Amino acid sequence: MSRAVKGTIVVEGQELTISNPEKLLWPEMGITKAVFLQRLAALSPWLLKHCQDRLLTTIRYPDGVNGKSFYQKNCPTPAPDFVETVPSESIDYVKLTSLPVLLWLGNLACLEYHASFDRISDPVRPTEWVIDLDPSLEEEPRIMEAALLTGDLLQSLGISSTPKTSGATGVQIIVPLVKDLSFDELRRIGEFVGAYLADKHPKLFTVERLKKHRGDLIYVDYLQHYQGKTIIAPYSPRARAGASVSTPLHWDEVRRGAAIADFNLLNIEERLIREGDLLDQVPAQTLRPILSFIGKGQAKS
Repeated sequence: MSRAVKGTIVVEGQELTISNPEKLLWPEMGITKAVFLQRLAALSPWLLKHCQDRLLTTIRYPDGVNGKSFYQKNCPTPAPDFVETVPSESIDYVKLTSLPVLLWLGNLACLEYHASFDRISDPVRPTEWVIDLDPSLEEEPRIMEAALLTGDLLQSLGISSTPKTSGATGVQIIVPLVKDLSFDELRRIGEFVGAYLADKHPKLFTVERLKKHRGDLIYVDYLQHYQGKTIIAPYSPRARAGASVSTPLHWDEVRRGAAIADFNLLNIEERLIREGDLLDQVPAQTLRPILSFIGKGQAKS
């Protein structure tokens, strides 16, 4: 039996133990733990930005993407002194505040990073609204068409948004907000948008919650955006064979039919250097006029 290999590195003044650096985490892509940690470090300015002030859930794959996995909400133990936690409902969540913390989690084979919709500092007033387009099929060639129709509808309502691949099969439409609406109020807008899309395009969209009743339709999931629920963080890797990364897109890329698998751990850094964070390009906006419009329509009916 071969002995486990360990070494130490110093990052931002913190000493980290790295175990089994040559272990293959994404065998199909040839990505070892050492390569993964290098890619995490390159992604860290953006990944940290979108995970700070959020409750973090990771998914760990100790033997790589083809092995068993488990969700990690509580801070793994033992934890180094530089790891801070925040308690919430009897769980001690890791605060993803620095590169050493991110690399410590990466060494534990935390391959996916899911952030809460609610912020630690202000859990009741969201700073973005998200519609999750969730395919019923594992391979859905219409997902970018569905995203474009959703984006066009929002634009017709005066709402600017940014599409983001989930890195798996779906696309999320993200709308940055000023903090003036509650999660419940945003759900009312989401219900309106979902019902409209399902009525207008019944062969493409559904608001049916149960997957077994959706057939091949794409679920307009407006319920996921709520306090206590999570979303795959922008620029988080996914534990899929192609090492895909959840990536914000230009609407022109959606229009040209970009593929979710086009964006992965080995090419995402170059894109970020070239394009920057596309989630910064849409200013925060208020959806209160849309909520008022919906309320007037419901009152008339």
